[in-house]
Amino acid sequence: MPNEMILCLLSDIPEGGAKALQANINGKQQPLVAVRRGEHVWLYRNCCPHFSVSLDYQPGEFCTYQNRILMCAHHSAMFRFEDGVCVDGPCAGARLEAVPCQVEGGALVLSESSAAVVTS
Repeated sequence: MPNEMILCLLSDIPEGGAKALQANINGKQQPLVAVRRGEHVWLYRNCCPHFSVSLDYQPGEFCTYQNRILMCAHHSAMFRFEDGVCVDGPCAGARLEAVPCQVEGGALVLSESSAAVVTS
């Protein structure tokens, strides 16, 4: 679809890991994090719901566990890859803000509904 924007290649996201990305969504620059398990990728705003801090412990470096959990480096909140729900930590039950995306032709693209323009 012409309104979809490529964020990165699927191979740019480590298997069982995470990758920092940036995009302009609804006119505002947003830090994002993509997590991957096999051919499945989930995309979230890089913002912990506990204190609205980034999830990475250094820019672009994330803690992930067992190909299924993304951990906030600041407060150890643990979020499931597939739905962003916090399963352990200070904000248990809260969830990361999902950003609609899909994998097409080996690339991660923002869905048209994201109203996004990718920035470098």
